[in-house]
Amino acid sequence: MQIKEAVFVISNTELKNCPTDKKPEFAFIGRSNVGKSSLINMLTGKKNLAKTSGTPGKTQLINHFLIDDNWYIVDLPGYGYAKASKSMRSKWEKFISDYLTKRETLMNIFVLLDARLEPQKIDIEFMNWCGEKGLPFSLVFTKIDKLSSSVLQKNLAKYKKEMLKYWEEMPPVYTSSSTSGHGKEPLLNYIELILK
Repeated sequence: MQIKEAVFVISNTELKNCPTDKKPEFAFIGRSNVGKSSLINMLTGKKNLAKTSGTPGKTQLINHFLIDDNWYIVDLPGYGYAKASKSMRSKWEKFISDYLTKRETLMNIFVLLDARLEPQKIDIEFMNWCGEKGLPFSLVFTKIDKLSSSVLQKNLAKYKKEMLKYWEEMPPVYTSSSTSGHGKEPLLNYIELILK
């Protein structure tokens, strides 16, 4: 699948303000600074579609991007960023969980994980929460250009081991680099498969 057109539609913090056209949605979420905006820009082939920043916690809203007038990429705020105030964090958490649990057009959640890190408690907790709620999700390991393939394989194996403590089988797993464009085709093909 090739993305021809990607357009920013709306940012908001309220489920009721999300687009009402019933087009399928694919949400991207992960810890702050995991490379979410960079991945969205890489997938769409647009450098500045999603705002990237060296500062964690930049995305504080639900951002909808309309793809080829057919489906949406939804950029969600990163979780687990400590510098935001407690009240701000609980507000984010509420609208993120509202969106994820109540949005009927949500097809899949891509949970982004930094390939350089060992399994993080907060990521495992989030995925287990998705499981409890029956939400479909896939894993996308980002920044794989920043480590050797042997270290990558080691980290992926650690994740698998950790997840299989809670899960009978692994969800789909993808690896990506927004620098090299690695992972673009498999991810877009997977989205295309779901859309069909």
